[in-house]
Amino acid sequence: MRKFKIVHIINNDKFIKPFIDVIEENFDSHEHLFIFLYGADEDNYPIPKSENILNINNQYLGKKNIIKLSKVLNPILSKSDKIILHSLFSIDLINYFYFNGEALNKCYWVMWGGDLYAHVTSKKTMRNAFGRYRKSQVIKKIGGLITYIKGDYELAKEWYGARGDYHECLMYPSNTFEEIELPVAEHESVTLLVGNSADSSNNHFEIFEKLALLDDKSFRVICPLSYGDVEYAKEVAEEGRKVFRQRFIPLRDFVSYQDYLKILAQVDIAVFGHKRQQGMGNIITLLGLGKEVYMRSDLTSCQMFRDIGVQIYDIESINTDMHSLDDSISRANVAVIAAHFSEEQLIHNWRKIF
Repeated sequence: MRKFKIVHIINNDKFIKPFIDVIEENFDSHEHLFIFLYGADEDNYPIPKSENILNINNQYLGKKNIIKLSKVLNPILSKSDKIILHSLFSIDLINYFYFNGEALNKCYWVMWGGDLYAHVTSKKTMRNAFGRYRKSQVIKKIGGLITYIKGDYELAKEWYGARGDYHECLMYPSNTFEEIELPVAEHESVTLLVGNSADSSNNHFEIFEKLALLDDKSFRVICPLSYGDVEYAKEVAEEGRKVFRQRFIPLRDFVSYQDYLKILAQVDIAVFGHKRQQGMGNIITLLGLGKEVYMRSDLTSCQMFRDIGVQIYDIESINTDMHSLDDSISRANVAVIAAHFSEEQLIHNWRKIF
């Protein structure tokens, strides 16, 4: 295989194809090789076909196949100038770099969140402890860490002993906001959005309990559940209907991006119960649409928003006086989001890294 200046090792997900499109449209795509090594269901997120895309998804995973994986990656990575690791979840990829550490100084870890917070969310077993040790040894040698949340970079240093440089970057188009014309949503009652996916990290049941205590019961609740754990989605939908009855609207089916934006346009208040940085694409979009957002104040993402001047509310302050955000605060939030989270900024960030 010919030399590629920049090699991307990818955990496939819904925002990867739009990222590749950005690279194709704004950079010399002949310099980039995209290796799909592992990740989400290809039925929902098809992997593009191109001469600079190598799909070995799930072919070389497992302890016995590390040698096969090395035979594929070694000749490619040895010729590259930079290696972009799109998340660091897979123990197979960690094991590969644990035994092939000479390439780590030219690696850049794009931090997704769950791969970072596994330090505190994974079960404390001997097997996981061994995995955490290897992961720390790999992260210590990685040359660069990519995120737009400085607090996450600081946690990587604290938890894993990271020594690489901090590279501020919006990472993916899903973390950008583009001003769009949406129909004015007309509804009599306040509309709340709870969470962003069918993942237990959303802590839906805790949020439902808080909302059930409100004096004013006229609000309705929209709950996105099309992405994540199917069984957990069923449990959340059942509890939501039990607590809020006909005022609960579960979103179980995948919809297009434009249709999802139309749903978000109906939202007055969004409540996110995550205990770690998560759901940033949704939060950025909602703030850019001028919506009121509640999240936990101790999150690195919440601190990031406040550092750039965005008004965020703590979920503990949800009270009986829920209403749409004051127009002046809403306009100020929209202006900050538009300035900080643009596609132009995303391209500028990646140009500096490349």
